Amino acid sequence: MAAPVPILSVIIVAYRSRDELPACLASLPRLLLGRPVEICVVNNSPGDGVAGWINSAFPEVRVLETGANQGFGRANNAGFRATAGECVLFLNPDTISNVAALEHCVHRVLTEPDLGLVSPRLVQADGAMDLACRRGIPTLWDGFCRASGLAAAFPRAAWLNGYNLTHLPTEGTYEVGAINGAFMLGRRAMFEQVGLFDETFFMYGDDLDLCIRFAQAGYRIVYDGQVQIIHLKGVSVAKDFDRMSTAIFDANRDVYLKHFGRNAFARAKWRLMFGLWKSAALFRARIRGHRRVRPV
Repeated sequence: MAAPVPILSVIIVAYRSRDELPACLASLPRLLLGRPVEICVVNNSPGDGVAGWINSAFPEVRVLETGANQGFGRANNAGFRATAGECVLFLNPDTISNVAALEHCVHRVLTEPDLGLVSPRLVQADGAMDLACRRGIPTLWDGFCRASGLAAAFPRAAWLNGYNLTHLPTEGTYEVGAINGAFMLGRRAMFEQVGLFDETFFMYGDDLDLCIRFAQAGYRIVYDGQVQIIHLKGVSVAKDFDRMSTAIFDANRDVYLKHFGRNAFARAKWRLMFGLWKSAALFRARIRGHRRVRPV
């Protein structure tokens, strides 16, 4: 008798993630809604001992060794091709999940045909919401409001918060423009139709690109704050702040050039917008002494 098809494949891309993986893997169920769950860790930092440790501590977890750091999208795509679950969850190693959230999200994507991708509320270690788990696709105005500090100063004003959507209820559920690559769950058949991560994006921007492509294909991107998981979001040290922030802004600029740079004027507009947004964000961070790398 053939083994049942897993209801969920959880794909985790690890890069120097030995400290985060124990809590992440321990939080994942091996059965969900009466069907098996398969877990695949794609290790982007070979030689760090993670594969051997997982084989000993979590022998049911499959490990793929890439041989080199292939980037976020390419590693996730390799995990997708190596698994077979009806639903697929791309999950960061610095997360702590729970059965209730996973069951809720899987049930939604299996029962709502037009639901493309779903994310629960992501809560950081200090209890604050990870704002990147529900985002709009920013306009020029949204970029100005974010960079100038207007959005942060008036978080309940809808007309100032088209990007982080802080005027909407955190415990509600609604369609959004994009969710965070730390938790992206959808049906395998949808990924096969729309496509996987664009491997030209090495680390940042690929989640935004995937959300845009799902929406263009007619599927909803949904935030569901009725359930939550923990996201132990990384905090950059001071010497890495400028480098990482620059990489985030530049990658998202390239997403806009890909999807919205239809002519020379549009491409120039988006290059200018992201350049100004990046400069303003870095300036404000230095003035305030912030060291947390915030996504676009």
